[in-house]
Amino acid sequence: MAEALGGGARRVWHDASLSAVVAGAVAVVVSFAGPLTIVVQAAHAGGLGEARLSSWIWAIAVGSGVTGLVLSLRHRVPVVAAWSTPGAALLVTQLDEMPYATAVGAYLAAAALTVLVGVTGWFDALMRRIPAAVVSAVLAGILLRFGLEAFRAIEDAPAVAGVMLAGYVVLQRVAPRYAIAVPLVAAVAVAAGTGTLSLGGVHLALATPLFTVPAWPGEALVSLTLPLFLVTMSAQNAPGVGALREAGYEVPSGPLVRDTGVASAVFAPFGAHALNLGAITAAICAGPDAHEDRDRRYVAGLSCGALYIVVGLFGTTVAGLFAALPPALISAAAGVALLGALGGSLSGAFAEPRDRTPVLVAFLTTASGLTLAGLGAAFWGLVLGTLCGAVLRQTKQKTNSTEEAVRRE
Repeated sequence: MAEALGGGARRVWHDASLSAVVAGAVAVVVSFAGPLTIVVQAAHAGGLGEARLSSWIWAIAVGSGVTGLVLSLRHRVPVVAAWSTPGAALLVTQLDEMPYATAVGAYLAAAALTVLVGVTGWFDALMRRIPAAVVSAVLAGILLRFGLEAFRAIEDAPAVAGVMLAGYVVLQRVAPRYAIAVPLVAAVAVAAGTGTLSLGGVHLALATPLFTVPAWPGEALVSLTLPLFLVTMSAQNAPGVGALREAGYEVPSGPLVRDTGVASAVFAPFGAHALNLGAITAAICAGPDAHEDRDRRYVAGLSCGALYIVVGLFGTTVAGLFAALPPALISAAAGVALLGALGGSLSGAFAEPRDRTPVLVAFLTTASGLTLAGLGAAFWGLVLGTLCGAVLRQTKQKTNSTEEAVRRE
């Protein structure tokens, strides 16, 4: 065992490169520059307080780091784990409607479903069977409010929000990889210059993980568990596997998804809503910029995982930094971080004209914020969009059958 570990360490040392380490660091910056702002918004919406937010940051960062390290070493592939950004966006509208312990129960239930589809090999089959356009529409409905809030922030802080939005547009053309991180740094500098940035309460401190005993009320579990599971599967794990395969890695999707589900279950009581495979960050670590030799790019996954853990250990400091930012900057950063996902989900939802009606039903139901029978809008968007699609398909099949019978007569 010791010899195996020693041999593994020597191989990592031999395969390590500055470019791979930097790629891992860039992936961490991208993760924290935008997606973490959605977690902060969700924590504020649920009134969780700084201690709970600190534990949440610890759980998703350390959980992602440990998962990425283990999977990258095991498969010798730059596997990047992350937290579910659309899942956090969903929580912005859910945490103010249910006790936090119930949300933790939903996290665990969603993790159990993730493990199930990973162990059984149902992951690919499930993604084929769920109406992709309806899932995309629900995701777009969840993300719409963030895009709107990014532009509304211009009214409250035109300089800060304007720099964030303008920087994103410009860098999308010249340096897309930095289209979130650089504008965020610029917006923070503007906030500091205008006196709206308050760093007085920021101090260096280790995070204290807080364990929450989960609660299991049925309505809330259905309202949150199913949408959280589906958006994480479709918007995070599926693209995450795709990013690795696009880079030339034939990875086993089932075991990877299973392991992220196990990690989610372990860290859920401490606040991790969902851990999953990274997509954009995986593309950074699995691309040629990490290393020209594909077999040595796994070091980028190790670098990313290790840095995640370091940042997560100082979750209290990270929470303090975000608390020091003006609300308009948080809104603008969150919206900008999700613009790409919003555009992609809208494109996927409305790609086929024949799906337009069920897609609109799913999108508008989710975006409306509807709560019915204790179940949230994302759940009803999935249900109503799927039912609408089934009814229209059945009607079309009957019409085609009738027309065929008339032609035969």
